[in-house]
Amino acid sequence: MNDTPDYDPETEMDAGPGEAEGFGGDDDLAPLDAVIAERDQWKDRALRAVAETENVKRRAETQNNDARAYAIQKFARDLLVVADNLERAIQAAPKDANAGEAGLVTGLELTQKALLSAFEANNLKRVEPGPGEVFDPHLHQAMMEQPSDSVQGGQVIQTLQAGYALFGRTVRPAMVVVAAKGSGAAMGNAAYAAAAQTGGNFDGQA
Repeated sequence: MNDTPDYDPETEMDAGPGEAEGFGGDDDLAPLDAVIAERDQWKDRALRAVAETENVKRRAETQNNDARAYAIQKFARDLLVVADNLERAIQAAPKDANAGEAGLVTGLELTQKALLSAFEANNLKRVEPGPGEVFDPHLHQAMMEQPSDSVQGGQVIQTLQAGYALFGRTVRPAMVVVAAKGSGAAMGNAAYAAAAQTGGNFDGQA
């Protein structure tokens, strides 16, 4: 006696593709879809966490720099007095000094160099614009303006006293003489206008 059931082609044709091959159709894919969706959610959370960590890191660096700048700002200003006195002493030294005086001047110059190097190492940077540099109201203070044939309007003619910036923040603006509007070539007036629009440290009565 043969126990093998007879093959019925009509019954096989009535069965769906998934059922004929032993699959349950879309119902069998539902758990996989859920896993994929959960994976995408965790991936999105991970990316957001990384981005937030980077933002926190940047904010912490900014706050640390601000705290350091605030902590040493007064000390830096006090040291600027020393730097100014050294510079005045060097400028007042006789050019035709004898051997003893020349050694003293050399010592002053070396001391000034060491002091400025210490400033640089602690992010206290000297601001001393040269002739022709555009007036920057964030770093410069115009003590006066005068016409110039060689410098365009809105540009620096001369630096009267060097300024300093600490971590990008102005501790003391550089005191400068600025070319009056109409000086030099006409295109210089555009630089003057741009500087005037941003505002800044300008003392036209000085």
